[in-house]
Amino acid sequence: MAESTDSSKEKENFFYPTANYRGEFTPEHLAFNANLQEFAQRVSIICGLETGGKVPPGDAYKEIKKLWKQLKESKQALLEQTERPRPDLPED
Repeated sequence: MAESTDSSKEKENFFYPTANYRGEFTPEHLAFNANLQEFAQRVSIICGLETGGKVPPGDAYKEIKKLWKQLKESKQALLEQTERPRPDLPED
């Protein structure tokens, strides 16, 4: 059973490779990086399907545009809130 688990893990790593995050660590940066990698993987798959004639160009464009909007929302939620100055908390 361990062999099938190892094989499944190898297949997953092959089809969905991820890189380790090396930037300035914050939970928000790590989450956005994961979203960015997922965006890149999905766009790559859509491009391959369109190139192979499995998806019409217009549909591929619409799907990538939808993914882009999701990534943009992720950026706004995760990164822009941390870049804004936070009000100082009153001291005790």
